[in-house]
Amino acid sequence: MRLFRLLAPFLALGLFASAVQAQPIRQTRTDWVDRFRQLEGEDWPTPTEYRNAAGAPGHRYWQQQVDYRMSVSLDEAGRTLTGRSEVTYRNNSPDTLSYLWLLLDQNRFRRDSISERTQTVGAGGRTSFTDIRRAERFQTWQGGFNGLRVTDANGRELRFTVVDSLMRVDLPTPLRSGQSMRFNMEWSFPLIETRVVGGRGGYECFTGAGEDGNCLFLASQFFPRLAVYSDYEGWHNKAFLGSGEFTLEFGNYDVSITVPADHQVSSTGVLANPGILTAAQRQRLEQARTATRPMFIVTPQEAAAAERTRASGTRTWNFRAQNVRDFAFASSRKFIWDAQGVRQQDADNPLVMAMSFYPKEAEPLWSAYSTRAVAHTIAVYGRFAFPYPYPTAQSVNGPVGGMEYPMITFNGPRPVRDRRTGQLTYTERAKNGLISVIIHEIGHIWFPMAVNSDERQWTWLDEGINTFLQFQAMREWDEGIRPVRGEPREIIEYMISRDQVPIMTQSDSLLQFGANSYAKPATALVILRETVVGRELFDFAFREYATRWRFRRPTPYDFFRTMEEASGVDLDWFWRGWFYSTEHVDIALERVVRAQLHSRDPVEDARRRRERRQGEPDSLTSQRNEGLSAIEIDPTLRDFYNETDEFTVTDRQRTEAAEALERLDPEERAALNFRGNFYHLTFRNVGGVVMPVIVKLTFADGTTETVRIPAEIWRRNSQQVTWQYVTTKVLTQAELDPLWETADADRNNNYFPARIDTTELTIPSAPPAPNRMRDSGVQVSPESLRTRPAPRIPRDGAAQ
Repeated sequence: MRLFRLLAPFLALGLFASAVQAQPIRQTRTDWVDRFRQLEGEDWPTPTEYRNAAGAPGHRYWQQQVDYRMSVSLDEAGRTLTGRSEVTYRNNSPDTLSYLWLLLDQNRFRRDSISERTQTVGAGGRTSFTDIRRAERFQTWQGGFNGLRVTDANGRELRFTVVDSLMRVDLPTPLRSGQSMRFNMEWSFPLIETRVVGGRGGYECFTGAGEDGNCLFLASQFFPRLAVYSDYEGWHNKAFLGSGEFTLEFGNYDVSITVPADHQVSSTGVLANPGILTAAQRQRLEQARTATRPMFIVTPQEAAAAERTRASGTRTWNFRAQNVRDFAFASSRKFIWDAQGVRQQDADNPLVMAMSFYPKEAEPLWSAYSTRAVAHTIAVYGRFAFPYPYPTAQSVNGPVGGMEYPMITFNGPRPVRDRRTGQLTYTERAKNGLISVIIHEIGHIWFPMAVNSDERQWTWLDEGINTFLQFQAMREWDEGIRPVRGEPREIIEYMISRDQVPIMTQSDSLLQFGANSYAKPATALVILRETVVGRELFDFAFREYATRWRFRRPTPYDFFRTMEEASGVDLDWFWRGWFYSTEHVDIALERVVRAQLHSRDPVEDARRRRERRQGEPDSLTSQRNEGLSAIEIDPTLRDFYNETDEFTVTDRQRTEAAEALERLDPEERAALNFRGNFYHLTFRNVGGVVMPVIVKLTFADGTTETVRIPAEIWRRNSQQVTWQYVTTKVLTQAELDPLWETADADRNNNYFPARIDTTELTIPSAPPAPNRMRDSGVQVSPESLRTRPAPRIPRDGAAQ
């Protein structure tokens, strides 16, 4: 007994429990989750000398340099391209390289490629005419590079190995850090009929009524290109499967393009032999530099004349481009060409030639909007990021819906012609779609053509950022246009769907490519700018990111770190919720409680409590028992307690209250005079993603106030919190996210008191009953029915 008494205080504290009871210690269960846990050092790669902890290039940052001198020939009749290139590769890495990897992206269209062999079909066996035409084409045709040959600077063959859409060239002598080497390549490949096979380039021929088979040719991924060798991955040698676009090195290009003599060529770079143009075209091009609106360089009449008569022979156009990561061109005798100079505040590149190339089938839509959309993009993106970095910006119409390359983009929308009447019109959707896709594709010349992100690994880093800027440019083009990608309310359906994967997923594994790579990251950045950080801080940080990584290769971690470091706002919680999870935003306003300070005056306190009690309904039993109680029947049963109630203030209560008041200092007594309301609002995080809480408060006097509570309100409890708001006014209503700015998935739980939802009831129209007689064209008359023989009734009673 003595031992127990000695140990009792320790046992009460839980000490010695395991020794005495011999039971295992159990961890207390909790559902607490730290949504504000830092990503640095845990999920993000460790900073290095090549890219530092602030998200900027490190003091030893490097990237490779690859220069190309090429000659390319277009065989119009054979629909093929043939080329030769001289490549100069400079090894700026600290490593010695024994081989080089190149991209053979056209090999995606070989029948035995990984891309073709892993094609899947939708559920239910659904197909389309496009699917059928594509399958039929592959029975007799296949794409891919042919006649590949690689030699060194002295013409000696270099050994190479083709691995699906990649090629490894083995070097006879290892290439050491700081060294350069030169080698040559030859190749050819059949161009793709884009509307049949698909792809990011190819050709389209016009063979309908009134056409003579003239074609548009869009040449992209048309030469073997050096793969990236980087500080964070080494060789980027993942095969091209069709979605993840092209991670490439910067370099200088000198490209000669031989095409039919009556073709016009639009290309990456600057025309190095302008004498190939007529004197009138050169004069118009010079005038367009200072024009206030687009001017025709090749007029519709000149393009129509070229279509009617085909010239014999060929001409060679020469284009040169400095510090670009890719090269593309377009060629056709059908091209109308217009241009306009765009001034910008940049000493190195004060004038950009905005230009468009399109066939007559694109008119009148293209001459009205294409080049102007290019100019608008240069202005808006230049303000958000940095001035347009190249001398030309081109929009080319063709069979590719939308694709970007340095200085040149391919864009698809056109007017439509009624098949019966021949009437030419364009829809509002086509007009806005053209403006939108041109803004998007020209915008890609900033991201990733200049800010050179890894598209195959992190598609969102260029598509999502570019879609965010496209949203801003579309809003500044016409406020009446409502871009789908970027508006928070438009992403809700995807965020609550089952087909989500985190934004940070590799490109080829995405389930909904457009929603994941374009829409969700764009929306996240809109919310980050408008709701979380604010425009001033966001815009400063975003420009810092763009400027830091201009003509360099960033990773998502460089973006995340720069946005935090430059804005001064901790955003790990935001990246985790929006970029690393598949949770959604849904914050519920569960409860609102009004509280008032206890006055310390027993009389006042009794009055308040009595009012609250009087506001409560009598129970159903009390109402039905009225007049039945014994003290109502016999008043002699009543005493002191029947004459007073619990709210009656006694002399003792008055005395104790006065003594308690005397013990308070003057500041404490003054605080008791506050007669305001303390409102306690309880928020529940239903969706999982922590976000700022925006509350619109409506008061009895008709006034309103919107309060923006930072996301850090969830730092200690990410599931439910209670927030206090103090006012002298009487609160009548509260609403979360009144401007629909956070992509809150369920607005029904955003109101207090709750609102009655409204909807429309529709009566489905039943399909007409089957009528085989009508559908077969058989007609009957009342006479035929009257004279029809009577049915024969068999023994079982069924008419036949």
